[in-house]
Amino acid sequence: MKAFLLAAGVGSRISREISKPKSLLDIGDGTPLIRHTVALLQQYKIEVSIVVGYQKHLFYEALSGMNVTFYDNPFYRVSNSIASLWFAKDALIADDDYLFANADVFFEKDILEKILQSSEDITMLADYRKIEEGDYFFHCENGLVTKYGKDLTIPERTCEYVGIAKVGKNYVEHFKEVMIQMIEQEDYKTWWETVLYSHCEEFPIHTLDVAPYFWSEIDYIEDYERIVEYINK
Repeated sequence: MKAFLLAAGVGSRISREISKPKSLLDIGDGTPLIRHTVALLQQYKIEVSIVVGYQKHLFYEALSGMNVTFYDNPFYRVSNSIASLWFAKDALIADDDYLFANADVFFEKDILEKILQSSEDITMLADYRKIEEGDYFFHCENGLVTKYGKDLTIPERTCEYVGIAKVGKNYVEHFKEVMIQMIEQEDYKTWWETVLYSHCEEFPIHTLDVAPYFWSEIDYIEDYERIVEYINK
């Protein structure tokens, strides 16, 4: 298993309150979130790569001594996560399964174990407890994503996307081809997940419910405070 953590962005919604990338915040025990995540992945013998951009030197410092591979998105201010992953495209080969995660997501090891057990070509983690408030939502039928977006109405929502997905080795080459096509069409301001959404009728997206486990994506300072509170319990 190989993992790519996407950490190039500025994090505009929280940047007025903190002066460094949100995945570098101390989660409450003296450990930056990104280092905690890498250590957790490596416990499961997962090979870790990270795409950086904004204040990348701080990631080199935070992960000093850890066996990780870095990729750089120098256009992080004018692009989104699909461009970040494009800069690592040569490393995407169909020799293993891949785990993709937004670096600002904290998740319990039970959640990681859950997605590692999936045998589907495409698996995205979702929280079926959360439909009232959140960042990005799915409408699912029989566990498969049929609608997606930030603007789904509450009656349309089935669950919230967690920010972590697994792509099986049988699908990796097609995934890579579609991603490259999208970049060539100058669609570089979208999320990497759009590659999956673009043909979900042909290649079904399976969801795994993370309940009852804890996770939090850091979009606002309250999200970060929730992580610290969880760690300090």
